[in-house]
Amino acid sequence: METISLTASATDAGLRLDSFLAERAGSLSRSRAKSLIKEGAVMINGVPTDDPRKAVVEGSTYTLALPEPVPAVPQPEDIPLEILFEDEHLIIINKASGMAVHPAPGSWDGTLVNALLFHCEGQLPGIGGVERPGIVHRLDKLTTGVMVAAKTEAAHVGLSALFATHDIERSYLAVTRGAPRPLSGTIDEPIARATGDRKKMAVVRNPDGTHGREAITHYKALETFGLRDKGTGLPAAALVKCTLETGRTHQIRVHMSHVGASLIGDPVYGRSKGVTAWGSGEDFDTARDAARRFERQALHAAVLGFVHPITGEDLHFEAPLPEDMTGLIAALRLLPKDDHD
Repeated sequence: METISLTASATDAGLRLDSFLAERAGSLSRSRAKSLIKEGAVMINGVPTDDPRKAVVEGSTYTLALPEPVPAVPQPEDIPLEILFEDEHLIIINKASGMAVHPAPGSWDGTLVNALLFHCEGQLPGIGGVERPGIVHRLDKLTTGVMVAAKTEAAHVGLSALFATHDIERSYLAVTRGAPRPLSGTIDEPIARATGDRKKMAVVRNPDGTHGREAITHYKALETFGLRDKGTGLPAAALVKCTLETGRTHQIRVHMSHVGASLIGDPVYGRSKGVTAWGSGEDFDTARDAARRFERQALHAAVLGFVHPITGEDLHFEAPLPEDMTGLIAALRLLPKDDHD
């Protein structure tokens, strides 16, 4: 058990005890400090306290006993990971499709957490008092791409702060049914749980109300494929780069669907399978069948960049498109774009 002893200075006087410990202990979040106080792990001048709101007094000595991390409930599993970067504080991976991030009903094992517990065995000093990796963001089970996890509480606190202030570079590549109009722009529409279906998210219809959280997506169509109908000039599909300013649940999927360009293969927010396209012939059939048979939302976290919360190093990671999406794009390029194709 690690013990930390702190003497309050004049500048500390009057702070809440949990805030004081979070600031001075160096690797604790305020919520973790609050929990430890309530668990009786803190003494003031040798006297136990369980009041996280207690005001700090100049000259008093505060002793914090950090318990050993308890074993994580998820079990370590030897699951291959594509690791892009790793040090004693962080690990960056390129997540495969089909891997859930956290254990949950329907995915109690085979998750990223299970894989990280195995890979990082002996390297996790404890986050929130539990021997586990610190997950500060997540990708949907069927979404591929770059993710970061913390290996220490200090890194977890730092990453959480970066995500909270949106000081993270995050870009995704999506293949959509049709294309957003205009082909580039910003979607600034709040998102909340859908009425009547708690598993879905939706754009809030009354943006002046308190319901919903700010959600901002910057997008640009990098390439368009085919035509919806002869003579309209509207694309049948598009490769779209989406850059997140905020990070809400299903944000890109909801926003793209909202502007009439849902992701190909999206089982929740897509109106139908495949694409609506003009044309005929063998190449046309190949392209249309590839879109219809795509088995997941065509979404990939391509870029992740941030300042290392411990070392201050500028980090930037890119993950190439997975084979299923490159195959889909290659097939969609077969769609005719005008009467002469």
